[in-house]
Amino acid sequence: MPTDRRPLWFVLLLAPVVAWSWVSPHDRITWWLESVPALVGVILILTLRRRFPLSSLLLVLVWLHSIILLIGAHYTYAEVPLGDWMRELTGGTRNDYDKLGHFFQGFMPALLTRELLLRTSPLGTADWQPVSRWLPFVCGSVPLAFSAFYEMLEWWAAVLGGEGADAFLGTQGYVWDTQSDMFLALIGAMVALAGFARWHDRSLVRLRTR
Repeated sequence: MPTDRRPLWFVLLLAPVVAWSWVSPHDRITWWLESVPALVGVILILTLRRRFPLSSLLLVLVWLHSIILLIGAHYTYAEVPLGDWMRELTGGTRNDYDKLGHFFQGFMPALLTRELLLRTSPLGTADWQPVSRWLPFVCGSVPLAFSAFYEMLEWWAAVLGGEGADAFLGTQGYVWDTQSDMFLALIGAMVALAGFARWHDRSLVRLRTR
């Protein structure tokens, strides 16, 4: 089997964004809280690159999700310039960049869950093809559960950090922020499973035949 250079490209393309995000962020504690999932993902991809390499589609999605997290970590989600520009363009009242993050919080983990289940559970064949109608339900439920747990982490951060946790919470005074975050994660998971399942299957075939 030829050497898999995809993890190397993953790191090389992500490293400049990590460096930019690290330099002079809005708040250093918030930077760590927001960027840890991306950094843990990089470590796992490199550690498991031989035993459990990911499909190319999933690697690209993890990279995109990491970019979203690192941008939010640098500015805080409530102050990302792209969100400010969209607010001015649409006449809105809040910076909605965090909603993009929560959409992707459902989108990427849904396909990650799908890949893990197809390759390691009875829900997939020996050729990593789906064999159960329960697969989409499970793959949609996992990101939704993770999103709910993340909202609990934000709650605990608020309890422990008091006003200092405002930048991490990023509610911007919106009383339904928690519910809308979880709803967008669910929408992201549904879009991923409905629109990208076949593309994901083809990417798995290419990975299996490497």
